[in-house]
Amino acid sequence: MAERTSKTGGEVVINVPDKGEAAASHSTDTNRKSFSRSVYSKPNSRFAKQQSHRFDETVVEENVGAPRVGAAALNEVDEEETDENEEIYEKVKLHQVKRSGIKLRALLELAVFVAILCTLVVSLTVDKVNKHLIWGLEFWKWCVFVMVTLSGMFMTNWFMHLAVFIIERNYLLRKKVLYFVHGLKKNVQVFIWFSLVLVAWIFLFEEDNKHSRKTKKFLDLITWTIVSLLVGSILFLMKTFALKVLASKFNVRNFFERIQESVFHQYVLQTLSGPPHVEEAERVGCKPKRGHLSFMSTEDGSVKGKKVLDMGKVHKMKQEKVSALAMRVLIEAVRASGLSTISSTLDECINRRGKHDKELTNEMEAVAAAYDIFKNVAQPNRNYINEDDLLRFMIKEEVDLVLPLIEGTETGKITRKAFTEWVIKVYTSRKALGHSLDDTKTAVKQVDKLIAGVLTIITFIIWLILLDIASTKFLLVFSSQFVGLAFMIGSTCKNIFESFVFVFVMHPYDVGDRCVVEGVMLLVEEIHLLTTVFLKIDNEKVFYPNAVLITKSISNFYRSPDMGDFIELSISFSTPAAKIATFKKRIGEYLVKNPHHWYPEPMLMVKAIENVNKLKMNLLVQHTINFQNFGEKNLRRTELFIAIKGVLEELEIDYTLLPQDVHLTSHK
Repeated sequence: MAERTSKTGGEVVINVPDKGEAAASHSTDTNRKSFSRSVYSKPNSRFAKQQSHRFDETVVEENVGAPRVGAAALNEVDEEETDENEEIYEKVKLHQVKRSGIKLRALLELAVFVAILCTLVVSLTVDKVNKHLIWGLEFWKWCVFVMVTLSGMFMTNWFMHLAVFIIERNYLLRKKVLYFVHGLKKNVQVFIWFSLVLVAWIFLFEEDNKHSRKTKKFLDLITWTIVSLLVGSILFLMKTFALKVLASKFNVRNFFERIQESVFHQYVLQTLSGPPHVEEAERVGCKPKRGHLSFMSTEDGSVKGKKVLDMGKVHKMKQEKVSALAMRVLIEAVRASGLSTISSTLDECINRRGKHDKELTNEMEAVAAAYDIFKNVAQPNRNYINEDDLLRFMIKEEVDLVLPLIEGTETGKITRKAFTEWVIKVYTSRKALGHSLDDTKTAVKQVDKLIAGVLTIITFIIWLILLDIASTKFLLVFSSQFVGLAFMIGSTCKNIFESFVFVFVMHPYDVGDRCVVEGVMLLVEEIHLLTTVFLKIDNEKVFYPNAVLITKSISNFYRSPDMGDFIELSISFSTPAAKIATFKKRIGEYLVKNPHHWYPEPMLMVKAIENVNKLKMNLLVQHTINFQNFGEKNLRRTELFIAIKGVLEELEIDYTLLPQDVHLTSHK
């Protein structure tokens, strides 16, 4: 089997040798491996990962078995009518109670709470204990304060779970605030805890005026410390809310369309890898409906549950009206499920034969998955897919969206090669989108850490002011030290601010975009808050500070529309105008025959006349793609060159040098 895919630098051919060839080359591969660099020390790239010289042909052989029968099905239950499109998902097991194992920390907190509660009951019922005083306070008051301090987070945690559950059950609030409820839950919990501690401290200790001066001073120290912590929790709550708004707006502005497209591609692959549900629905007399995309929701590496996206509502969503909750679920469908969602359906029949699920980790596995899906969709003994085959799996509206994506649909037949190239493109774009979302999340976390450090310093200063430690003299000394520190790290702070503006405000590229910086073509590898990592055409990594990139002009191929190209020609000055017109006509016919590669109607312009014997001409054509896939662009350009050469030879258009002076000399 041989498959061709476009990489960053050109063309990669995957050859799968038979067993005889593999055995014959085994010794050669072993010798070569002993001189090569260790696999563990070799740095890899996200997009140009070095392939192993060995390829297990069972990847293809095991994936070409029986057709798949366990893919995502069309929901045959009538859809619930809703006016708004934010409600795009539903939990499969909404009423199911999660009975996960109790963590050790929660168990210890419960034990402490029960122990303090028992002590409190004893202090209230036993007279001897009830009359016992510590620092002039009854023993039960100390029990209450210790319970609020040590078990406050435990009690507020259960309270927050109850509050979130009530909000989730409230239909009116679910769409509007649920995104922020989950994000702010921890900060609100800390705020409530410190509030309870402050209230308990004031009512239990401050109301008693019989304390000595020394005791009063110590109690004031504790009081203002709790107040400072409460103020700090409010500042951190505001910080988290601001970052949630920033991340939501940023993701909607930069990733909504790409996520919407990626989710649809994922749905198409899952649907085509399963049984023909539309055909089955029509057979039993049911009206087929839009399908649903299922994925596993995860958090911190653990599976939370199964969620389902209604593809009908996903198609209707608009970037201007999408809610934060809907965007969060779409991002979760791409990030949390990872690339395994593409292959999990494909591997179901393999699992029944004793294998395990595996993710699509490289293009070879994507080729094997495409081979399997093609065999499932195509009719027996047929090497192409047509529209009727797709209508067995999807409704007409969805098929109309899929057909323009795959090359060869103008003939009504989708070949295995064209379908495989489309699956590889889906895999590559999904991989780049996942890396973009991961890098964005990392950058937001870095901003969160910076702001958290600043707020910690502010809370400390507030604590000093409340305790009257920060007098005017102290603030003067502190400000002078701060000014000196500003001279030392002022440039660093400026770079951090400029990098923040570059990444979150300007944001000229995403991971996987092909750009031109200072005349050098680069592929975006990683985006961090302070730096960006690029790959050159030869996979050389280049590190640029974002504070430097903000001052440079950056061309982005991925965000560009379909791009034009030009080819320079030099022909003889004596070439008749009729031949030039015929040449332009023949090139136009070639472009019309390849509508998936070129726009029709080329432009032919004379650039200059040199030495009254040469016409320099420019042939201007327009690709149906931008130059993000640079290898594919070069392949199309090469095919056009070959076509131009054939036309020039057929029309006998050439170029003749001017008469040259020849000087003959004789040597003895």
